[in-house]
This record gives sequence, C-alpha cells and structure tokens, in this order.
Amino acid sequence: MPQQRKQSSSSLPSSKPSLIVFDLDNTIWTPELYQLRRLERSGGNPVAGKDVNLFPGARSIIESIRASPDKWSGTSFAVASRTKSGPWAHDLLDQFGLRDFFDHVEIFPGNKKAHFENLKRDSGVPYNEMLFFDDSRDGRFGNCQPVSELGVLSVHCPDGLRTDELFHTAMKRYTEWSGKPNTIIEWDGSVSEVAQIPEGERLRGVVKMVNNERLFGFIKYKEKSSKDLFFHFSNLPEGGRGVMGAVSEGDEISFVVETDRKNGKKMATKIKKHSWSSSSISSSATTNEDSNAVNMRAFSMNLPFAALLANGYKTLETRNGTMFTPYPEGTKMLLHVGRRTYPDGDRHIEVMRSGGLSDTEIEDLKSLPGGFGRGMAVAILEIGKTYETTVQERSDPDVQ
Repeated sequence: MPQQRKQSSSSLPSSKPSLIVFDLDNTIWTPELYQLRRLERSGGNPVAGKDVNLFPGARSIIESIRASPDKWSGTSFAVASRTKSGPWAHDLLDQFGLRDFFDHVEIFPGNKKAHFENLKRDSGVPYNEMLFFDDSRDGRFGNCQPVSELGVLSVHCPDGLRTDELFHTAMKRYTEWSGKPNTIIEWDGSVSEVAQIPEGERLRGVVKMVNNERLFGFIKYKEKSSKDLFFHFSNLPEGGRGVMGAVSEGDEISFVVETDRKNGKKMATKIKKHSWSSSSISSSATTNEDSNAVNMRAFSMNLPFAALLANGYKTLETRNGTMFTPYPEGTKMLLHVGRRTYPDGDRHIEVMRSGGLSDTEIEDLKSLPGGFGRGMAVAILEIGKTYETTVQERSDPDVQ
C-alpha cells in the first residue's frame, strides 16, 4: 500500500512532479477499448500485444523509469481512465505487467476531476505537484482542460505517447511552471493558459452546433481563447420550441454560465435569443472585418482520415449520428481538421496496402496539403448521397 505523502504548504511546484498520471486509451496504448466492438460482441477479451499494443514511447518511458529507481525516488505514478471497459483495462494492466508500476489506479466513467480528487485524497499529493498526460484536450469529452482547472499541469498528447519526446519536454516545462492553474502543455511543447468564462454574468455568443435529436448544442463565446460552451434545450426559452425558443447554427444569443452539478463542467443557462445581425457581433469580436468573408457549414475529422478525404482518396464516411441527413446531395461544406489523431491501431495502413499502395504513397495521402495543419479548415467538399445503415451493414468488410 503506497504511503500517503504529507501535504506541501508551498504554492509553487517542486522541481520534479510528486505524482505523474497517465490516461490509458490512445495515451499509453492503442486502440481505444471501445473500438473493439467485434471482440465485445463475441464475448472475448482483448489480448495484450495482439488486440491492444503499448505505444513505443510509453514502453520506453516505463522501462527507463524502472531502470533508474533512484532518479525517480519521491515520484509516484498513477492511472486515470474514464473508459467504460473497466474490467478489460484492469486485465490489460496485468497482461502488460504494469500493475506494479502504478501506485494508484482510477478507472471508471465520468469527469476526470473525480479521478483526481481520489488521487489527491489517497496520495496526499497536492494538485500543483501532479503532471497529467492525456490525448483529449477539451470539449465534451476533453480531459486536459477540466483537470487543469484543478491546478494540475496537463499535457495534451493527441497522438498518444508514440515517442518519449513529449514526456521529456513536459518534465522540463514542469520545472519552469509557475504553478498557475489552467495551464496546458500542448503537443508541440508550447504552453497555453486556458481562458476561463466568468460565471454569473450575462455573456453573448453564437450558436456553433445544434443536435435537435439529442436536444443539446454548443455556443462559441466571442473570446477566441475560450472553449465552446455546452447547452441543453431545457435552458432555451420554451424548451427550444416555438419562434423564441428554437435556435439554429449562427444565431446570436446571450447566456449565463453555471457549473453542472452532475458532471462539474460549465454550461450555458438562462439563454435568450437576440435579433441583432451576425455582422454586428462579428465586428465586435474581431478588430478587422473582412467584407469578402462567407459563411459555410463545416464538419470536423481527425487525422489521418481528414487528410485522406482532403486528398481525394477517402470517399465514404460512416458516423454513429445523423449529422449529414438534413443536407441534400450536392451541399458544399468545409472540412475542418481536429487536434487529435484517430486511434485505429494503423488499420487504415493495412487497408491501403491491400489496395496496392506503397508506403510512400500512403504517407503522401496521409499528409495535409501544404500550408495547412491541425485546427484549420483544409478543403471544400461536396456532400454525396447520405443514408442510414445498421451496425451490421457498417461492419461489412467491403464497407470497412
């Protein structure tokens, strides 16, 4: 049983983290466990080294730490995972021989703030002496941003720990860190301070996305550095019905930020729909108004599939939702590249090789057009025929 450390009274972090915490799916190993649907349907269990593999960088980091116990004296290690496949995750830790490496293991669904509250309680380590690695930064399923609010220095590794470079960079950034909450080390080694949306006061924003089937959406707050804000239709006038309640993408609204008691995340409440024009709020949020700008709908995809689509190789997309069904064939949309790399265990490479492509050709197709990168709109696409299918149809090898 790990000994509980005495709480530090210092407001500044030490030169080395007292607790280093790792996410599992797409951080330590790949693929994410929820992707093993066929294995789940067959009632099987994932096998380490076959169905799930450690990232080379993660393996290197763990082996290096094990080889130098004196260097890491005073530092404990932990897991914080929100996977719903808890029994599988625990079993894989045993299969990979990692159970004894981690002093604390927190694996359960939900907001990772709860995982870190448990870690703080059980380890006695204050938040500002922790370092956290996770592939998901912000948004509905984000982890780095909410954990950073606690005062934990969070490291965004969207590609997982494929190499040990980001780990060593993060250790250096930790020694330079002031201990200020809401700080994230980005995938390229840069450091960001996340802007916080004030609670209690009425703010203005634009509806960025609406899901009419599941009765929720996201608001883009006019400060560019702030994250998109979740809202539920229950916080719209008339429950999202009628002229005053119904909202669409691009509508200007005002709202009050509150913390959701269920999950601890911020959400928009007391929403009011306004009649001012899009140009007025755009000009108030930016200093230079571009008269040549046009409004277009956009959808987001992560690499490598965003690049395969932008380069004209990928022509078929399957999604669990029905986001494209409202739009007729021929609708033009922008393709936005997400911050993450989709963790398919390099299955796409096997498929492309089976089609006769060389590794050089595959790398070219997986690369974004020159001058473009993550977080940018990279192409204008025309939507083709859209139709609903069953899980069985989507799992057919010809579709895959």
